[in-house]
Amino acid sequence: MSIIGMHALIYSTKADETRRFFSDVLGFRSVDAGRGWLIFAAPPSELAVHPADDGEYHELYLMCDNIEGTIAELRAKGVETGAIHDQPWGRVTQVRLPSGQELGMYEPRHPTAIGWPK
Repeated sequence: MSIIGMHALIYSTKADETRRFFSDVLGFRSVDAGRGWLIFAAPPSELAVHPADDGEYHELYLMCDNIEGTIAELRAKGVETGAIHDQPWGRVTQVRLPSGQELGMYEPRHPTAIGWPK
């Protein structure tokens, strides 16, 4: 197969501001696909499939290796974040996007597939 990556989409009522958030606040590099449509290079990713009893849905989380430090940096840049909650699989919070929607962020406690294949 020739699958080369994964392309995730965020639909936003404040697309320009959210693009600036990913560029200026998170520091993600991007290319312009035309007419200002930025496509961001994302950190390495992994995909998990969980069972669902009441219909399918999808979630997007940013992963970090030091959630307190990451949240402190984001707050210093004026980003609103939620409280950190301990879960069996990791420490999780939410980051508020310019539209007011939240994006999950967590520090995993489980083994990750980041860096695969080696």
